[in-house]
Amino acid sequence: MDFSFFIAKRLALSKKSTFSSSIIKIAIVAVGISTAVMIISIFMIRGFQEGISEKVFGFWGHIDVYTGQSTREISISPLKDYTDFLSKIKNTGRIEYQTLDGQKKKTIGGVRHVQKYILFPAILKTKSNYDGLVLKGVGEDFYKSTMNKYLVEGEFPDFGLDSFYTGLVISKYTADRLKLNIGDKVIANFFKENNPVRKRLEVTGIYNTGLTEYDKKMAFVDIRLLRKVLGWGDEDIGGMEIYVDNINDIDIFNEYFYVEVLPTDIYSMTIKQKFPSIFEWLELQNINERVILILMLVVSIINMITSLLILILERTNMIGILRSLGATTWSLRKIFLFHAAYIILFGLLLGNVLGIGFSVLQKQYGFIKLDEASYYLSQAPIYFDWGAWALINVGTLIITFLSLLIPSYLVSKIDPVKAIMFR
Repeated sequence: MDFSFFIAKRLALSKKSTFSSSIIKIAIVAVGISTAVMIISIFMIRGFQEGISEKVFGFWGHIDVYTGQSTREISISPLKDYTDFLSKIKNTGRIEYQTLDGQKKKTIGGVRHVQKYILFPAILKTKSNYDGLVLKGVGEDFYKSTMNKYLVEGEFPDFGLDSFYTGLVISKYTADRLKLNIGDKVIANFFKENNPVRKRLEVTGIYNTGLTEYDKKMAFVDIRLLRKVLGWGDEDIGGMEIYVDNINDIDIFNEYFYVEVLPTDIYSMTIKQKFPSIFEWLELQNINERVILILMLVVSIINMITSLLILILERTNMIGILRSLGATTWSLRKIFLFHAAYIILFGLLLGNVLGIGFSVLQKQYGFIKLDEASYYLSQAPIYFDWGAWALINVGTLIITFLSLLIPSYLVSKIDPVKAIMFR
């Protein structure tokens, strides 16, 4: 067994009560709390990003295909003759693609689903109130699983079947504003080229995503209803929403479809490009994450440096004796570095127990509540990013340990004769 490691082990496991033993306990707790805060912060910030992104993607898919005349909220001109490129998109698996800037990139997955849609505004009117909304017409290929989780009442009907032609799914915000319940009838007023069209719809479902921006203005209807209102053909659509297997592939697929698959008069954009503000806000959370990690790491380093200096000063007499017996300066430094590593490892263990334990409880019971109107989520979300967790542990261990190399140099400045006489 290495001489330095043996001495460090005896010191670390010593049950003798000294001033430094209290300092060591404080240092372990400080490292543990710092680690726990870093772990919880990472899991929560990742949870925010995943939770809010999932809601936005549930509304719009990952990639939007549309005609040049359409806007974000109105399908102005129909998309026709799309059968060939729709088939190619649906059958797209993993690809290796050379981007426009010359880089070769591979996707992790392929295309999961494609759904057709039409967007058109309408005014919903009841006997006592009215509200302007954007109606999203969807059909039998509607990816219901992305929105079913947000239903609070009723159901998303099987749009495309005759029995649900007049079905309407509205948000809880709209239902409360218009005082509507499941089964209630409402008049939808459409305005096309100054020709008003009225349709009576029946509320079949009420959803609540917490994304106030969308809940206030979005409702779902049968795509055939909007085709009839707009006077379009039986197969005409406003655009397509593409869902991919892995969100990290969105940019590659978007460029690939636009350059290689779509006709020149058809466009595509990622949902991050279509609604940049919310994703820019999510990106800002990465800055908060870095600030928290740096602050907690600094706290750990300061605590460990203080603890190491106290350990060295308390063991000055021992240092003098060992040096007089022929111990090298480096072997003495290693004693205290090994002792410090013991403190760091126990602190990391404590921090992981606290951090992961807290995160599991929050994910299971959601005891930290949030204002959904402000944060888009009703409770603090947790996403277990084990890659980031591993980096926190390894990074804290390495950076904190390396930061102790300089203060451990104090050992070489201790005079053996004076140290032996030191009391």
